Amino acid sequence: MADPVLEGGSQPVDLAKHPSGIVPTLQNIVSTVNLDCKLDLKSIALQARNAEYNPKRFAAVIMRIRDPKTTALIFASGKMVCTGAKSEQQSKLAARKYARIIQKLGFPAKFKDFKIQNIVGSCDVKFPIRLEGLAYSHGAFSSYEPELFPGLIYRMKQPKIVLLIFVSGKIVLTGAKVRDETYTAFENIYPVLTEFRKTQQCSFDEVGFLEPLGWKITLMSMKFILHRWGSCQIEDI
Repeated sequence: MADPVLEGGSQPVDLAKHPSGIVPTLQNIVSTVNLDCKLDLKSIALQARNAEYNPKRFAAVIMRIRDPKTTALIFASGKMVCTGAKSEQQSKLAARKYARIIQKLGFPAKFKDFKIQNIVGSCDVKFPIRLEGLAYSHGAFSSYEPELFPGLIYRMKQPKIVLLIFVSGKIVLTGAKVRDETYTAFENIYPVLTEFRKTQQCSFDEVGFLEPLGWKITLMSMKFILHRWGSCQIEDI
């Protein structure tokens, strides 16, 4: 079992809740909200300094704010997607700020049906993992095609979470609606990971693949997951 670490670098881990001693860090929260009014996207893009709109490429205004550091996709229907927040509270605060910006531009925007659609977390178990053995023993839940993507994709049934597992011990968890699902999924997979612990470091290390991205799932890998598993879909847009 891993030595207890400090959650967020400050508080000790609650081993009753996190028996592994490891707490996944939330990296991205995706939420949706209904502004409940039709929007003139061209007008918004012209009036707002922090917005861009190219209808030939994407049918939404892309708006950004610095605090909390987030990005919003605003659609003409009044639906909005907010991404980039590090917590549920930050995501809701950011969504309210975007709604307020739209109100100040003269639209009768409301704030309805706010919902967390996806939580992305990550952690490091600090030991290398035999992905081939894991894929063979858990074939019903696993997809490992290193020619296409260096990580093993593990589709957990309960909770319904998709995990990206790398030979270096880096783990990415996505698909949760509440953070406890992320924590539960990791505690479920941790004993499996220890079972397939490598006895020595591998020659290929995915640290170089993940760290320059700041632990964000790349567009390529997310598309691969969506294509392979059909999971992590944003609802009601």
